[in-house]
Amino acid sequence: MNMDIGKWGASEVAPGFRKRLRIEIGKSFSGANVTLPLMVWRAPEDGPIVGVTAAVHGDEINGTGAIRQLIKEPPFTLTRGTLILVPVINIMGFERHSRYLPDRRDLNRCFPGNPTGSLSARLARVIFDEVVGRCDYLIDLHTAAVRRTNFPNVRANCEDPECARLARAFGCEVIVNGCGPDGSLRREAVKRGCPAIVLEAGEVWKVEPSVQELTLRGISNVLSELGMTEVSYEPPHHQIIVKESRWVRSESGGFLQFHVAPGDAVSVGQAVATSTSLLGSEHEIIRSPHQGIVLGMTTMPAVGPGDPVVQIAIPTSNKQHLGLEESIGNLNSDAIEVQLREHLATNIVVTVLEEES
Repeated sequence: MNMDIGKWGASEVAPGFRKRLRIEIGKSFSGANVTLPLMVWRAPEDGPIVGVTAAVHGDEINGTGAIRQLIKEPPFTLTRGTLILVPVINIMGFERHSRYLPDRRDLNRCFPGNPTGSLSARLARVIFDEVVGRCDYLIDLHTAAVRRTNFPNVRANCEDPECARLARAFGCEVIVNGCGPDGSLRREAVKRGCPAIVLEAGEVWKVEPSVQELTLRGISNVLSELGMTEVSYEPPHHQIIVKESRWVRSESGGFLQFHVAPGDAVSVGQAVATSTSLLGSEHEIIRSPHQGIVLGMTTMPAVGPGDPVVQIAIPTSNKQHLGLEESIGNLNSDAIEVQLREHLATNIVVTVLEEES
């Protein structure tokens, strides 16, 4: 940490208090000041400083809803340390309902930024210094890209012990091990010495209730792990770490009938979708070449040749896969993992292929 956590420009946040702040991050095309809204929540006792950020891509607002809920109705009392809550990082994209900044760049490829560079680079630099520069740990909240949905998964560089610790503590069923793209907030934060994880969950332009509930549980789990609250840790029923995922693609154009939903376990050769003409004539049955879990999928049933249909996270061993299948089969009906599968599946129509019924 490079700055006094209590001092934010002319404002101060004393131990035991919460304060809504705005920091200036740049100028609009009209020359007006652009500010970033955030909340600083300090516990009575010193401890770790955790940043929770959302909407680095301006249309990915599931995390925005979760942070707003955390601010309005905290599910815990902060006893040690500090939370820095930033509901929207890419405020310019958010106001245009866009993934990108007005200069058409992806902010999540621009960190740590440059104070004399492009609009995106300048914005990234201010955020990196003012937010990441104050944090000991970072949780960055994302969703799938447009016309896709993601089954909740945490992404982290598990070769870094503290990143692995955060990833396991968050409590998703799937952890994807990797460093993240060059210029991403997560990767650059880790390089700066701030262990960081990303949550990928749900769709753009939505605040999905079960995704919000899982996000709040995950944040609470991390803070419990770091000794910042007295809330009990809620572990997932099963957890696997995967090093790769693959997209299953269509071979022909057509209109899809899905046979799997986000979070389903699939085996090699299992049908994931059938492509038909608009009048129902079958073009192809799309099958998974891998065993694993459905991590992401298109929500757009009209596809062309080579379009991605289903993303499969591939476990490192058959034993892991069997453990995953058993866990899914033994979930209690009121478990958040069951609710997630049911809610995410409402975005698509799923039927059983006749030959597999």
